[in-house]
Amino acid sequence: MLGVSIESPAEEDAQKVRGDSASKKWPKLYHRFQWVEQLFERLADEVTVGASIFVSYWIYRTLHLGQNVEYPLRSLGVTAFIVATLYMILLDREGAYRTGNSLLRVKETESILRVAMQVFLFTIPVTFFAHLQVSRWIFVLSLLVAPVMEIFQKQLTLAALRKLRSTGFGVKRVVIYGAGPSGRRVFSALVRSPKLGLQPVAIVDDDISHKGQQVFNYSYRRDQKLDVMHAAIDVELLTRLRCEFLILATENLAPERIDEMSTAAREAGARLGYLSTGSLPGDLLTEFADLDGMMLKVVGKPERHWSYEAAKRPYDLVFAGIVILFGLPALLVVSLMVALDSPGPIFFRQTRVGLRGKPFRMFKVRTMHTHAPKYGFSPKGSEDPRITRVGRILRRTSLDELPQLINVLRGEMSLVGPRPEMPFIVEQYTEMQKQRLAVRPGITGLWQLSADRSELIHENIQYDLYYISNRSFFMDCAILIHTLLFAMRGV
Repeated sequence: MLGVSIESPAEEDAQKVRGDSASKKWPKLYHRFQWVEQLFERLADEVTVGASIFVSYWIYRTLHLGQNVEYPLRSLGVTAFIVATLYMILLDREGAYRTGNSLLRVKETESILRVAMQVFLFTIPVTFFAHLQVSRWIFVLSLLVAPVMEIFQKQLTLAALRKLRSTGFGVKRVVIYGAGPSGRRVFSALVRSPKLGLQPVAIVDDDISHKGQQVFNYSYRRDQKLDVMHAAIDVELLTRLRCEFLILATENLAPERIDEMSTAAREAGARLGYLSTGSLPGDLLTEFADLDGMMLKVVGKPERHWSYEAAKRPYDLVFAGIVILFGLPALLVVSLMVALDSPGPIFFRQTRVGLRGKPFRMFKVRTMHTHAPKYGFSPKGSEDPRITRVGRILRRTSLDELPQLINVLRGEMSLVGPRPEMPFIVEQYTEMQKQRLAVRPGITGLWQLSADRSELIHENIQYDLYYISNRSFFMDCAILIHTLLFAMRGV
């Protein structure tokens, strides 16, 4: 979530404006709804993880693993309860039950994978020393089964909560002031976090340049949007929109402007939220920390985790080698399809800029006609005439990226990281955009998962900055899982 400070109008002022006691009761009811939802989420995790033990036992019996012992349901039930409770405690420690969701929900998947490993490392020695009457094969299988079931359960829970919110249950109407990047970030954070119960109903901006624009959320698909209203924030507008929460999503607002809009929100009976202000050096990353309700803006270069850096390269080599070995038949089929579809070479080589600005030759399966310029902005849609018929299929399934596994073996790329760009684009980078060059480029990443992959990479820098700040072994695994499950499509 963004760092948004919240200011609440006085209770008596809100009651005078609204003329009822709803505003007085709302905070108590709102927190009650949140408590019930969090309780349901914890119970759902308990049931899902517990069920994964029984599924793992079924796989154990079906595949005749180990001694293939038939265990009583009582022993399995006790084991499932212990493992599920441990999962829930560790997920809570990871912050999984907070109201806000991370960008594209990748952080949530990362937490699930990390907790699965922690539970596995804890239960294996316990079963050895405690002489539990359950095969260790069941715990090994649950290391794979539990995360998969948890990921899908989280998706179903989120869909159900969104459906509930769409009926207006536990929802507070939000007006966002500011149609720029910060406004879009706030809009996206709210729509992807239905647990907050904050529903954006309008994006308002008095800058004429934003008139007629549409603001989309950061997501796998552009499924939610709002038209920008060209207007000034005043009591009449907020009352007409039935605004209950006004968020000022524009940095560096003049103090007098903040005072004016704060007064308008107070008179309309709405709470006020605003972003931390102040300009930041372009070479620094910005994060937000919540300290007992006080939001701090934290700037600085991301920490380097040497254990992660040391493990990333061997992980890339092993995974890339396995995919190349098993993916060779698919690559041969793809090569034949390209050769029969249009004249020209099967593979396409292009200079890209990698780690610390070093150029390298990147490999792809050719998806465009040979008369297309070798260096130019990528197509924004599959209808682009430069793309061949087979190329449309390859881009949608991302099979055109398979040869980049060679770049991974050569150390020029990683499996996960910011997408490498062409030299003529990098030459125009701002200081903030140059941060992308601080890590090894990747085949897939957060930007590649999003609907914004149809737009220019460097104009959607927030995805790469988020990854650079939060990258870890489990986040890389989470991104790879999301790539396989949710994002096998392209332009």
